[in-house]
Amino acid sequence: MAAACDGYAASGAIHTRVAATSAATERVPRAFPSLRQTRLDGLTLEAQDWWCNLRPSNTEPLLRLNLEARTAAECEARTAEVLAIVREA
Repeated sequence: MAAACDGYAASGAIHTRVAATSAATERVPRAFPSLRQTRLDGLTLEAQDWWCNLRPSNTEPLLRLNLEARTAAECEARTAEVLAIVREA
């Protein structure tokens, strides 16, 4: 499995303060209904060329996003896309 992830570009952990972590989290899978999702540790979405994990902090009103994609450009674009959904008012 680790070999399958070699060469992926990673966003690193991005912390975003939100008023309601549950509501912000639930907007993301609605925006990507065709992606495989799991909820073992927060919300994980998996696409063919990228994946992300979004989970709430246990101590602060924020969400942590980690995203990886095959290219740096796609990682940057997908990260911006997911963050825009999370940060919707």
